[in-house]
Amino acid sequence: MKTTAKIYRSQSTNPWFNLALEEELVNQVSKDEIILYLWQNQNTVVIGKHQNPWREVLITDLEKDQGKLARRLSGGGAVFHDLGNLNFTFIMHKSRENLQRQLKVILEGVKSLGIDAEFSGRNDILAEGRKFSGNAFYYGKENYYHHGTILIDVDMTKLGRYLNVSLKKLKAKGVESVKSRVINLKDLNPKLTIPMTIDAISDAFEREYGKCEEITMVSEITASKKALERYRHYASWDWRFGKTPKFDVTFDEKFTWGEVVLNFALKDALIEETTVYSDAMSTQFIEQLQPLFNGLKLENEPLQTALESLEDSDALKPMIHDLKAWLTDLKL
Repeated sequence: MKTTAKIYRSQSTNPWFNLALEEELVNQVSKDEIILYLWQNQNTVVIGKHQNPWREVLITDLEKDQGKLARRLSGGGAVFHDLGNLNFTFIMHKSRENLQRQLKVILEGVKSLGIDAEFSGRNDILAEGRKFSGNAFYYGKENYYHHGTILIDVDMTKLGRYLNVSLKKLKAKGVESVKSRVINLKDLNPKLTIPMTIDAISDAFEREYGKCEEITMVSEITASKKALERYRHYASWDWRFGKTPKFDVTFDEKFTWGEVVLNFALKDALIEETTVYSDAMSTQFIEQLQPLFNGLKLENEPLQTALESLEDSDALKPMIHDLKAWLTDLKL
């Protein structure tokens, strides 16, 4: 069967739209097509389908910097994207899956830029022994995609900052990211740019799969109604946080009036049960805390707001004030 090669480029840097477009392409690709989809996200952490965002990401810091958290359909670990990174996706019918050919496109494209690269065998592509591309896979009913990153000029300080484990005292199910030594390709070729890389990967794709009649540019304005509907799904709290497996997390702090330990058991990313331990003299205060947070999202504002419903007697005011300040500043 003759293969038709197509290239799609997203003009958006919004991860929720780009993932929605990726899903639409994998659902609509025909059996005789091979699609290369190239896209970029601005200031984003993308987690794998079965990951716990609180285990992988400093969510408070990311959102404070106007960053976005996204959850993809594929497995694998958490990755940081900014405009120094280029994402690629190979989309096709399952019968056409050929990882060797797909990787050849990336390896040959990078080699044409004067950089020697190799596949590590653990879904990573390396240059000089360091990772510049992580890869992941999604299998639908009939179709399939293989996508990955190409680190060209990524802000490594942000990559290190946002991907630190945020809650150390966390007992959770779910896949944990494997940390690897990473490198920007611009460190190996200082003249390298994103447009150069796009051209190199596109040329290597056409050499491998055939000439494309045209490159299709897509944005939120030109996208289909279905892609925009899926955008809302990818942007939703329920998909990004609610799909997290059950987990427990513990917070503790010492105050002048005693120590408090909050243990939250979460289901669907909502606090299902709270256990409070404390050596504070006021048993009344600790007993009021016990049911206070149940049903809430694990976010600073709901936790802090819940304290406002406590009985505000003179004796409790200092304790409520201290707990509010602690929960407001807690890095989640």
